[in-house]
Amino acid sequence: MNKKRRLEKILDMLKIDGTITIKEIIDELDISDMTARRDLDALEADGLLTRNHGGAQLLSSKKPLEKTHFEKKSLNTKEKIDIAKKACSLIKDGDTIFIGPGTTLEQLALELKGRKGYKFRVITNSLPVFLILNDSETIDLLLLGGEYREITGAFVGSMASTNLKAMRFAKAFVSANAVTHNSIATYSDKEGVIQQLALNNAVEKFLLVDSTKFDRYDFFNFYNLDQLDTIITDNQISPQHLEEFSQYTTILKVDVS
Repeated sequence: MNKKRRLEKILDMLKIDGTITIKEIIDELDISDMTARRDLDALEADGLLTRNHGGAQLLSSKKPLEKTHFEKKSLNTKEKIDIAKKACSLIKDGDTIFIGPGTTLEQLALELKGRKGYKFRVITNSLPVFLILNDSETIDLLLLGGEYREITGAFVGSMASTNLKAMRFAKAFVSANAVTHNSIATYSDKEGVIQQLALNNAVEKFLLVDSTKFDRYDFFNFYNLDQLDTIITDNQISPQHLEEFSQYTTILKVDVS
């Protein structure tokens, strides 16, 4: 079993009980004590667990490692702007689109707000995206209500899901915290479910992520790469990652200005 599959399996085991021991990993994966410890170290470095004596545990909900909206906004800004510009160029007059939560998608909203001569409908569960587009005279805007996650500004839960199930989109644009193997992941299962529904109801499905998100892990895998039409990322993606993830879907690289 390669390292990626081992790490995914360890995370799956952690999701069940919240804790795991070195012995349980060794017995389940048939690996050495040293390999098990190295795998836990790698997952801790990615902020997915905390090590303890003899094993590891999921981090307490009182001390989440999910970055705040403010922290994310200051990361890889140039890359996010250029990714957003490319995504904006793919939207046609008259399109009905979904835009999910995330700072890259907020950049897409800013690009759309400044676009002249086009009219289209935007559905979003992101309060920041809604506030950016709210005063536009050419965008028919709808904000999904529901349970509010302050840390990301997203509306989630059963109310948002129920409304979303009845909608169809020409294009859906989502982001993610991690891209690994054939899947994309986020910190919150509730946010992941909303993005999953939006993608399922879209004719064209787009993932907008900067190159730092590849070969990383997060808690909830909400979609497979081979179900997407396109990943839009920056040109700092490594040749190895480009080759690996291109087997699942089309990857558009954009030059960073």
